[in-house]
Amino acid sequence: MKKISSSVIITSLFLIGLSLFVSCTKKETITPVFQISPGQGASKSVVTLTGSGLEDLLTITFDNGNIDAPFNPVFNTDGAVIFRIPDDANPGDQHIVFTNANGYQYTVPFKVLGLPTITGVDNYNFNDGSTLTLTGKNLDDVLEVKFTGSTEVCAIVSKTATTLVITMPATTKYRTFLDITNQAGTITTLEEFVSLANNFKFFEDAYQNGEQDAAWGDPGFISTAVFKTGTASYGKNYQRGNWHQMGFGWNNITNDNYRFLSFWMKGGSVNIDLWVWSQQSPGGSDPYANAGQKITVPANVWTYYKIPLSQLNLWANGPAFNQLGSRLQGPDGQDEILYLDDVMLVK
Repeated sequence: MKKISSSVIITSLFLIGLSLFVSCTKKETITPVFQISPGQGASKSVVTLTGSGLEDLLTITFDNGNIDAPFNPVFNTDGAVIFRIPDDANPGDQHIVFTNANGYQYTVPFKVLGLPTITGVDNYNFNDGSTLTLTGKNLDDVLEVKFTGSTEVCAIVSKTATTLVITMPATTKYRTFLDITNQAGTITTLEEFVSLANNFKFFEDAYQNGEQDAAWGDPGFISTAVFKTGTASYGKNYQRGNWHQMGFGWNNITNDNYRFLSFWMKGGSVNIDLWVWSQQSPGGSDPYANAGQKITVPANVWTYYKIPLSQLNLWANGPAFNQLGSRLQGPDGQDEILYLDDVMLVK
């Protein structure tokens, strides 16, 4: 009987083991041939990965924030896996990381599209041709801006990821929200925009609709040095310790389905509380009669107010008023000058 040396046996076992190791290693580290479709999408969109060796996939992760995408392995095949972009996926260029049962990972570049987000505007009032600047996120791929519920389109002047500049069209609307569309879809702004041309104005660069200065104490004045929009504002000095009002009259105004009183106001050097009233308000000229008439004006900045008329009760004691104002006893510390701009009743 021919004997086989121990060295031959050891060598054979080593080769067999090496072959198994290489085979196992190849199975674990082989890079599948794959294709992602589409190459970009918004949250909840369906994405398909096709290729080979996909049946043992365990996790799908968007690497911007390590957000896992849910998927059902039952519907996977060796050649395809279908999943949705997670609701909370972070917008932007990133990679999708696929991990299989052997711990092997492979990645594919992908762009998550984000819906437009508006966090601020430079004005809520507009005329035909007014330019407004909106700030927020995901604005660099905006395709269209329209008045909500209409075909009236705002021209896009410029756009970046965080800024959108638009020009407002002529309209018969009193006020409107905006529908903003980008590659991810369409959103409707929470901000409402008001037409200066189509509502009753007390002041826009000058007294409007027969209105006049109805200030108490020091008279009001028109300032061409301080204004929110246009070329001028209405200003008033509140003397220290004395009763004063800034406002408008003497034109009788009936309630023609008005919904809001809106205006911009620039504060003085300290925060100031004012009471908005008409001579037909509850309590008449008593500035403390109605808590709903109170506004706080922050110091040194322009602040926008759009107050429901149901809160102000401007016609509570009669069918018409002819005096609208904001009243207080002057500040204790020093005289304060406040400014109004774009003051109007809004339907």
